[in-house]
Parts: sequence; structure tokens; C-alpha cells
Amino acid sequence: MGLLSILRKLKSAPDQEVRILLLGLDNGGKTTLLKQLASEDISHITPTQGFNIKSVQSQGFKLNVWDIGGQRKIRPYWRNYFENTDILIYVIDSADRKRFEETGQELAELLDEEKLSGVPVLIFANKQDLLTAAPASEIAEGLNLHTIRDRMWQIQSCSALTGEGVQDGMNWVCKNVTAKKK
Repeated sequence: MGLLSILRKLKSAPDQEVRILLLGLDNGGKTTLLKQLASEDISHITPTQGFNIKSVQSQGFKLNVWDIGGQRKIRPYWRNYFENTDILIYVIDSADRKRFEETGQELAELLDEEKLSGVPVLIFANKQDLLTAAPASEIAEGLNLHTIRDRMWQIQSCSALTGEGVQDGMNWVCKNVTAKKK
């Protein structure tokens, strides 16, 4: 799905490990996104009870993606994974408008975390393949993303199911992880 081409772009820093934390509310599409990145079958995905880790090795480069479950009872444990995070990817179900306030609160708390200070954040406005999905611009406005001043950020429309927009988001990740690591 293009993950290897992304890794090749980062080849400028051989033997570099990148730690990506993949968070968001339950049923947002985090695991589908992770499997899409790893070019794995996405037809049978169940809610993540703990976490999934995918590592891809390519030409001396290792990308570690940590997908942590988003159920309310699991969220307090997210902070156990903040250490040494290079990029935060936050996934939002764009069609679940009833939970926009809740997802906004969770994202705001993450951005206030000391261990995530300055860590670039990519917000995937997922499930854009659904007719009821809010556009990324509406989500950005509702979450007041324009007020984020202490880090690089990007909101990207995507569909983890079809793969649309995922490559664009990961290109942004590559550009910004390289900038952060220098």
C-alpha cells in the first residue's frame, strides 16, 4: 500500500527507529488503518482489547506503530505508551458525530500531556467513504485545531477501508518525523 515507499524516503537516516502512537476512540478505525499500512487483510477485525504493534524493517529503517485500544476503560493506560513517541496519529470516526465532543476532549488531553509535548500529530478524519461522514474541515473547526501552536499538526481525510487518503497522511508523517529527528 506504499508503506515501503514511505520508508525509502526516510532512508536518509539509516538505522533510525520511528515510534508512532496510534490512538483514538473505540471503533474509529485504528486497527483497520494499521492493517492497511501493513498490507494485511482487513476483512476480519475485532475490537482491540490491549494493543497491536506492527514493525516494518526496510533498508536499515524500522517503523514501529503502536495501536492502543480506544475503549473508555483502556484510555487511562494510554499514558504508559507516551515515552519516546516520535509521531502521534489520532484517528476519528468522521461519521460518528455524537462522539465528536468526547473525541475532542481526549485529543485535547493528549496534547496537554508533558511526555507528548511538541510531538507532531496527524489526525486522520476516517470513514470518509460513508455518506454521513463530516468533512475534515468541519472536524478541524469543531476541535479548534487552528489553536494548536506548540507542534506541527495535520488533519487528513481518509478511509482506512479503501485506503484513500492514507498515503497522503503517511507522507506528512514522513516529512515531519524527519524534521523532528534532526
